Amino acid sequence: MPPLLIYIHGFNSSPLSAKAQQMRDWCETHRPDIKLEVPRLACYPAEAADQLKALVSTYQGDYRIGLVGSSLGGYLSTWLNAQFGFPAVLVNPAVRPYELLVDYLGPQQNPYTGEQYVLDIHHMDELHALDTKSISHPDTIWLLQQEGDEVLDYRQAVEMYQGCKQTIEAGGDHAFVGFDRYPAKIIQFLGL
Repeated sequence: MPPLLIYIHGFNSSPLSAKAQQMRDWCETHRPDIKLEVPRLACYPAEAADQLKALVSTYQGDYRIGLVGSSLGGYLSTWLNAQFGFPAVLVNPAVRPYELLVDYLGPQQNPYTGEQYVLDIHHMDELHALDTKSISHPDTIWLLQQEGDEVLDYRQAVEMYQGCKQTIEAGGDHAFVGFDRYPAKIIQFLGL
């Protein structure tokens, strides 16, 4: 089956994020045989989950699928991994976004798209419904984590994904400094 990479962006991000573009550029240059999907996710968790399920159902029978998820996209990738078993690389993933995003309730604007929306408390319930309590197949997940993440406590991810392959770097930030060192290794890990 031909390879498909699904890149899942984070909260208030978009397919225009730096890491998504770096994966796109690397694939176009080195592996043009890989089909890359970088969906522009809905602002609301349940809608985003439905989008991802629809995307998976479109390709699942015909493609070998691997996931890369950043921040909230890492949380959603973990959920898809639990549902379907797709291998996933998680970049500074959110572990409990329903706790973190409470601080963001109210009016929001996506800095990439300009889309305005309102984040309500029931959206935290939608996020909670997607929670993966434990990792069933740790061999299918690789955690890429930087300790200098200013948004998320990196120790939550280290604990959540114990038993998985982990690359923990000192310093860095939430955007993951030097991500361009990893695309080749990511594709290799995902078996694409």
